[in-house]
Amino acid sequence: MKPTTTDQVFELLDASFTSAALTAALELGLFPILDERPAPASDIARRFGIPLLRCRYWLQLLEQAGLLDRDGKALRPSPVARTAILETYDPESWAHLALESRGLSRWLYDFTAHLATPGSAREALGLKRRDYLAEMIDDPSLARRFTRMLRDFHLPMAMELAPMMAMDGIGRMMDLGGGSGIFSLALLRRHPGLTSVVVDVPTVCRMARELAGDDEEAGRIEWHEANVLDDELPHGFDLVLECDVDVYDEELFRKVRGALNADGRFVIVDQLAPAPGTAPPVRAHWALQHSLDDPAFAFLTADEVEALLRTAGFSSITRRELTFTTGPARRFTEGMVMIEAAG
Repeated sequence: MKPTTTDQVFELLDASFTSAALTAALELGLFPILDERPAPASDIARRFGIPLLRCRYWLQLLEQAGLLDRDGKALRPSPVARTAILETYDPESWAHLALESRGLSRWLYDFTAHLATPGSAREALGLKRRDYLAEMIDDPSLARRFTRMLRDFHLPMAMELAPMMAMDGIGRMMDLGGGSGIFSLALLRRHPGLTSVVVDVPTVCRMARELAGDDEEAGRIEWHEANVLDDELPHGFDLVLECDVDVYDEELFRKVRGALNADGRFVIVDQLAPAPGTAPPVRAHWALQHSLDDPAFAFLTADEVEALLRTAGFSSITRRELTFTTGPARRFTEGMVMIEAAG
């Protein structure tokens, strides 16, 4: 929301409560529950063990946000909630996104003081810096939620990206940090002779195999369990794809180059910073969050990524802007670029 009046500025100040109400609804699975069976506030309060008046205020905020409708005393998801929530992502994916959002609440509680912290605000609170990758390696339930969420999130993008990619002469590809394998699956459907190796940490690979199930194309995917930054990569690829992974490291790029066959290509697809010291517009909140942990955090620009590729030995580097038109969260693909480099 971009405010244009004083009243709308006040609405922004109050929005934290609405955000908290929505986060709780998604984490608790309120919308699918009420979609299956509309219920009054008293039933909802009993189901979740919430004091009745508190529950009514919580539901009232969701009504005022246009996410719940009332039929007498019974509440049900509004058409907006149906279109924007129930018909887009799996409830487990929404619950994961909500849980991650709730994890920021301690930062936001005293945000003004955190802004002035010269080092890590997390350490100033007596907390350890978060290593999300290590958490997923150690916590299969987190890896499950994360992988399912990204599969739902990336599916529309994958379906549009596949026909954009030139795949002539590509027989074997690596999907670097490929998660659920959704980008590989989209390419495999278009190219019957193609095979793919999805590289990701063990917990993610295990969940990805489960999600792929009996999909016909899944039989042409090999799941390679590895931490792309610390472990060796497999070799013998005509193409390596790194899509929406946001891991840019000279040593990693050298390993990718070594994994490619002669005349192999490295393709990066991501939202990159439009200028040094800025963030992709839809990632500004993530940038601010990371900067509270590390004041020097920065998203790289396309020029900086290309410089890393050259330092790692890549050549014939090209770049083009991509336009995606479908998907419930297509704004998260705005400003996507494709960088291609020869090994």
